[in-house]
Amino acid sequence: MAEAGLPPGVINLVSGDGPGSGSALAKHKDVPVVSFTGSTVTGRIIAEICAPGFKHCSLEMGGKNIILVLDDANLDLAIDGALWGGFGTSGQRCTAASRLGVHKSIYKEFVSRFVGRAKTLRVGNGLDPSVEMGPLINEQQVNTVVSYVEVGEKEGARLLAGGHRLDSGAHASGWFHEPTVFGDCDAQMRIAQEEIFGPVVSIIPIDSLEQGIEVANHVPYGLSASIYTRDVNRAFAALQDFDTGIVYVNAPTIGAETHLPFGGTKQTGNGHREAAISAIDFFTEWKSIYIDYSDKLQRAQIDNN
Repeated sequence: MAEAGLPPGVINLVSGDGPGSGSALAKHKDVPVVSFTGSTVTGRIIAEICAPGFKHCSLEMGGKNIILVLDDANLDLAIDGALWGGFGTSGQRCTAASRLGVHKSIYKEFVSRFVGRAKTLRVGNGLDPSVEMGPLINEQQVNTVVSYVEVGEKEGARLLAGGHRLDSGAHASGWFHEPTVFGDCDAQMRIAQEEIFGPVVSIIPIDSLEQGIEVANHVPYGLSASIYTRDVNRAFAALQDFDTGIVYVNAPTIGAETHLPFGGTKQTGNGHREAAISAIDFFTEWKSIYIDYSDKLQRAQIDNN
């Protein structure tokens, strides 16, 4: 840090677990601002820790993001977006597209093509340029994904692709799971309501834009949503009616621009936004200043100084 021209203490990296280092930092009297990214359960604990001292607390938590594919969508574009949104970073993004709401008139064709592409994705070492999907973060997360696959099958969703851990051959030394697709899902199923944080995508048939928006909004989270359509009127209807902090048109739900605020509604966050001017507002305090220049002596003293 000294070589970069920064005095010691400007940037400190502290590694450790949540209950150990995280809790201690959040409680410390010399920490006036806490910005947390993680699960909704842990975010609620952070908020409770910060409340007694009225600390500034920004929470960026879970998501159960959806891509709506309407009957007039460009299917090539929509399938590419759904694959990247669902399986990019192995689905380990708060903005991952873990739900697809697909219009019934194109449902069969879309599902057939999407599942076919998902089955061909190359899973392996993320440092290999030919690999299209890397590992999950740890053993615990693999087990979480495996458990949700079991939940989906018990709920009656159709397992169309994947569904298994990869643990042999080139995958024996890592935490790998197949890209997994469930079809004919009910919007109330746990796999369509709860954040899995892995390569599992649930496809929900919809009759209309209105039903799609209802399905999109009927989850505890409100981070990101997307719509694929050629109709600008329906696109703007979705822009208005999605109860999310971020909306994409003809693009997947992941990715962010640093000049735009990032964050969501409902159990995704507590109203603050990261990035852009919103971050400056959160990490600093406003100070209003009043100066009376009417007295000549005061003005002279100010000018001399």
